[in-house]
This record gives sequence, C-alpha cells and structure tokens, in this order.
Amino acid sequence: MDYRQTLDSIKSELRRGTQMVAVLSLLDRNQYGYSLLQDLIDKGVAIEAGTLYPLLRRLESQGILESRWDTSESRPRKYYTLSLDGKRLYDDLKQEWNDLVKDMDALMKGERK
Repeated sequence: MDYRQTLDSIKSELRRGTQMVAVLSLLDRNQYGYSLLQDLIDKGVAIEAGTLYPLLRRLESQGILESRWDTSESRPRKYYTLSLDGKRLYDDLKQEWNDLVKDMDALMKGERK
C-alpha cells in the first residue's frame, strides 16, 4: 500500500462531500463565483474554481440556487443565492452535519450509544 496516495485519496473524498455544504453556507446572500471562491479559501475550505463553477451550475439547475446577472459594471457578473428550497435543504443538511459530527466524535472517543 502506498500510504501517502491512500491518505490523499481518502482526504479528497472527505472534502468532496463537504464542499457543497460549505458553498450553501455562504449563499444566504448574493455572491458571484469569484467572491464565493475567495470566501471559501479565506475560511480554509480547499476548493478550486474548476470544481466550484460546475457545482454552482448544477445546484442552480436543481433549483437549489437562484441567479441573476448584474451588467451594471464593465464586467458582467452572475450572482447566486439560495432559493427557498435551497434554504430548506441547507437547514436539513446542517442538522444532518451536526448529527454526523456528534456521532463520529462519540465513535472516535470509543463511546457507545
């Protein structure tokens, strides 16, 4: 077994599962892609533009996000925010996350239910 490669692969899987929740957590207000990317990076969330932009498009096509174009500046920007369904989904995912963290913490401490 190549330990480093295995560890990197598992860490990548863990990150991938948390990136959507991280994105949703920052879209309670209008943000365009680059500002969202910077906010995520500033908060220590490892995500690349090549991952973020397709995720935003997918979430929009699923009705989780709403978007609007702002063409008032010299460079048009597409702003995203949570839709009503997206807010509900985020609230449910947040609860699921908290439950999962609590369960995993107990598991790692050797506690039994």
